[in-house]
Formats: sequence, structure tokens, C-alpha cells
Amino acid sequence: MKKLYVASLPYSVTDEELAQFFSQVGTVESAFVMKDKMTRRSRGFGFVEMSSEAEANAAIEKLNGADMGGRTLVVNMARPQAERPER
Repeated sequence: MKKLYVASLPYSVTDEELAQFFSQVGTVESAFVMKDKMTRRSRGFGFVEMSSEAEANAAIEKLNGADMGGRTLVVNMARPQAERPER
């Protein structure tokens, strides 16, 4: 599986809508819209896991710059999360 970072999402989009949108280019293993911990409102970005690298590359090629709900999506390969210092 390959994880994609998706930015500039409409604030109203759900995990299911995000998965459905990306399913037009391949098999979506999971889709997750990041939400604010306090308000539970969308933060405007999320992650989509595609079943193969070829499908992930197709999603970047076809959906980066695509319109979703009036917003222009930014789609890239996700980078590993940086380690955060313990508090």
C-alpha cells in the first residue's frame, strides 16, 4: 500500500466521500480526513492509502490539481511523520 497526502480539501468532506473520490483511479484501502482534536472539524487535509504504487502514482497524476467541492486538491506521496520530542 502507498499512502498519499491530500491537501486543500473542502472542510465539509467526509472520510467516505474522500475514499469515493479517489476510487475513480484505483482501489482505496483507507481514507482519513484529519480533524481538530477540540472542535472535531476538518483541518482541510487528509490521507488516502491506495492498494499499489501504480495506483498511487495514477492518483497523483490525475487528481493533483483536480477540483473537489470548489477547491483545488494537492496530492503527493505522504512522508513519514517526524518524531516529536516528548513533553
